[in-house]
Amino acid sequence: MRPSILSICTSGGCGAKIGAGELSALLAGLPVFPNPNLLVGFDHSDDAAVYQISPDTALIATVDFFSPMLDEPRTFGRIAAANALSDVYAMGGQPVLALNLICFPEAWDKAILADILAGGSEKMAEAGVSLGGGHSIYDKEPKYGLSVTGVVHPQRVIRNNTPQVGHALILTKPLGVGLILSAHRNQAAELDHVAQAVTSMERLNRDAADCMSRYAVSACTDVTGFGLCNHLLEMCGDTVSAVIHAMEAPCLPSAIKYAGQGWVTSAAGRNRAHAISRGISSIEALSTQRQELFFDPQTSGGLLIAVPPEQAESLLADIRVGDSHAAIIGEIVPKQTDRVLFV
Repeated sequence: MRPSILSICTSGGCGAKIGAGELSALLAGLPVFPNPNLLVGFDHSDDAAVYQISPDTALIATVDFFSPMLDEPRTFGRIAAANALSDVYAMGGQPVLALNLICFPEAWDKAILADILAGGSEKMAEAGVSLGGGHSIYDKEPKYGLSVTGVVHPQRVIRNNTPQVGHALILTKPLGVGLILSAHRNQAAELDHVAQAVTSMERLNRDAADCMSRYAVSACTDVTGFGLCNHLLEMCGDTVSAVIHAMEAPCLPSAIKYAGQGWVTSAAGRNRAHAISRGISSIEALSTQRQELFFDPQTSGGLLIAVPPEQAESLLADIRVGDSHAAIIGEIVPKQTDRVLFV
């Protein structure tokens, strides 16, 4: 009988991330190495690094791994791979090469590991990405992810912190997977609700990224463990603010139910504290359950895209061919006292 993967994992998915506030403090102490070819580094908390190697080619480099959020190893592998590939799509690039990253308990049946790797390979094949090898170690908890290299034209890199005033905000996947996974970990989630979350997490952001490449997108990021609020704050930076139409934000319907039952993660608590300290307004007017959607850590979440308002409906229609939950959730406005305002 196989062991329960979740039984030894203290957290899983993107909810296992170090908190945004703690991470920012750590990164602030690191030296910056000026290099004209390093188009995007870690100084603006972007989704990946970008390094120019020729006049028409830049490399996108990213790495992402985490512990399981589900007991099914092959599904875990697919979700972890989709999540790792997402950063390249968010930067406007095409992933081309990946390396496996594996931590695995020495005493466990290696068939479990084989299933995890098989799931990851399925997503890489779907994305048209070559697997070039990887690195593995024994550890007390299983963990899996990818180091991914992508390519992009240097003039077509999409940053996470360059939205233009007046641009509409599109979110391509529904919120709430963290709440459903928390309920599932505690055996309180219905199986069809878990299946809906899995379907969302397994879906690549490739098609949405391909759609946005045909429009004048000013900024993009993928929504993961820091929750929508903190990714919005990163997008706005110190130059603009965002108005969010809270009821327009797509969510998995059961997530509201599980928020009401108290299945909120510790990562959501960290996300809430950090977001409030950085400036959000009027979220307290929402129900407590709906508030949790905006702090909920998303594993393999959707893209958050800023696009000119006259192009928003057309882009949304294109994205909805593959991501039916996609919605326009707000707009970028001139800088306010608070950087994210809920209406």
